[in-house]
Amino acid sequence: MALPSSSSLQNLPCFILFIAVVAASSIPQTAAVAPGDCTAESGSCVNRSKALPLKITAIIAILTTSVIGVCSPLFSRSVPALRPDQNLFVVVKAFASGIILATGFMHVLPDSFDMLTSPCLKKNPWHKFPFSGFVAMFSAIITLMVDSMATSLYSKKMSTGKPVVIPASSNESSGNGVSGGHGDSESRFQFHGGHHHFNAGGPKEDEEAGAAVGSSQLLRYRVVAMVLELGIVVHSVVIGLSLGASNNICTIKGLVAALCFHQMFEGMGLGGCILQAEYKWLKKAVMAFFFSVTTPAGIALGIGLSTTYKDNSPVALITVGLLNACSSGLLIYMALVDLLAAEFMGPKLQGSIRLQVKCYAAVLLGAGGMSLMAKWA
Repeated sequence: MALPSSSSLQNLPCFILFIAVVAASSIPQTAAVAPGDCTAESGSCVNRSKALPLKITAIIAILTTSVIGVCSPLFSRSVPALRPDQNLFVVVKAFASGIILATGFMHVLPDSFDMLTSPCLKKNPWHKFPFSGFVAMFSAIITLMVDSMATSLYSKKMSTGKPVVIPASSNESSGNGVSGGHGDSESRFQFHGGHHHFNAGGPKEDEEAGAAVGSSQLLRYRVVAMVLELGIVVHSVVIGLSLGASNNICTIKGLVAALCFHQMFEGMGLGGCILQAEYKWLKKAVMAFFFSVTTPAGIALGIGLSTTYKDNSPVALITVGLLNACSSGLLIYMALVDLLAAEFMGPKLQGSIRLQVKCYAAVLLGAGGMSLMAKWA
C-alpha cells in the first residue's frame, strides 16, 4: 500500500527547525542584553491562582477541538458528500487553507515582528534590521528546497525501488479524474525502472499515463502533509508555551476561545492532506496525535516553567521570535503554493468556474475569520 519509506526524506523537513534553533542559540550574549529593566507582567488581571484552572481548562478544550478537527477528514470516506473526490471536500479544504494562510500572515509573523523589535532587546542589531521578514523569507525558500528535494527522493525511490502499489482511493483523492480501478478491488500500479505495469484491463498507453499521473499526485500529497505538519507543530508549541507561562486571566480567556477555533479548522486542513496522502492507519494516527497534543503539551510546559520562564526576557524574545518567523514563512509557502495554487490550478477546479467561485468564497471566509481572531489572539 505505502510508498517505500525514506529516512532521509523524513529528516529533510527538520532542517527548517534546525536552522531556527541554531540561529537562536548562536546569538552573542552581548546582543541579547536588554537596554533597560523589563519587568514581568502586572496589573489587576494578573492572578496566578485563578489562571491555573483556566490553563487546565484550556488544555482539555484545545485537545478536544484539535482531535475533532484533524480526525474528522480521516473518517470522511464514510460520508459520501465528504469524500475527497466530491466538491464539498474541495470547498472545505479551501476554507481550511485560508485559515492556515491567515495564521502565517496575521498571527505568527506579526508576533515575530513584535518580539524581535521589543524595547527589551538591544537596539543594535534587533531594531536596525527586519530579522522577522528576513528569516520568514529564507524559511519559505528552504521549504521550497525541502519540497523539491523530497519529491525528487521519493520519485527516485519509486522508479528504482520495489514495485509500488497505490490504492484506488488515492486517485479519487487527487481529484484528477484518473480512474483507479473497478469495484472494490485495488488498482496495482507497478514500477520497474522506467516501466509501468497495470493489472487491470485497458489500452497500455492509458494505463501508463494513469499510473504516472496518479503516483505523481500521491507523492505530492505525502510531501505536503509532512512539511505542513512540521510547520504547524512548531508554532503550536510556541503558542502553547506562551499561554501556559502567562498569568493574565484577561488574556487567557480570549486566547482559549481563539485557539479552539484555530486548532479545529487548521486541523481540518492538515487532516485533509493526511487523508489524501493515503498513509497507513498507524502513520495517520501518529501524525494526528502529534498535531493534537503539541499545543496542550506546550501549555503544560509553560505551566511548569511559569516561575522561571519570562516571555519578555531577551533570550525568550529572540528564540520564540525567530521560531515564529521560521514557522510563518513555512506556513505561508505551504498555504499559497502546495494547498491553494495546486488546488486552483488543478483540473478539477479549472474545469468548473462555479466550483472555483465557491472555493474562492471559502478561502476568503476562512482567511477573514482567522484574521478577525487576531483581535484576541
